[in-house]
Amino acid sequence: MAKILIAEDERDIRDLIEFTLKYAGHEVIKASNGAEAVELAPQVIPDLILMDVRMPRMTGYEACRTLKNMDNVKDIPIVFLSAKGQQSEMDTGLDAGAYDYILKPFAPDQLTRRIAEILTKFGIE
Repeated sequence: MAKILIAEDERDIRDLIEFTLKYAGHEVIKASNGAEAVELAPQVIPDLILMDVRMPRMTGYEACRTLKNMDNVKDIPIVFLSAKGQQSEMDTGLDAGAYDYILKPFAPDQLTRRIAEILTKFGIE
């Protein structure tokens, strides 16, 4: 399956996402903030990056913009995870270079279904 980098500062949510994605057969790499995700992505070259919007050290938006300017990872789809569902928030994420936006809270089966759809769209098994 896919190699997925998760950037989420809340440990419980990060662990839940990790468990859900591993159960679905994916390899998971975890980062606890945006700066760590920017550091890890070029090292592990994930197939997909799931990123919280509000994180310490570097927000998801800042991390997304930084990653989209790095040649070796700029084509990796980034999906934001956020409890903020306002259209302006989503527009900011998409303008930063994200492919999609998943609103929290989500059920584990919803998450795996959306991730599967996104991976299929990008030709990743």
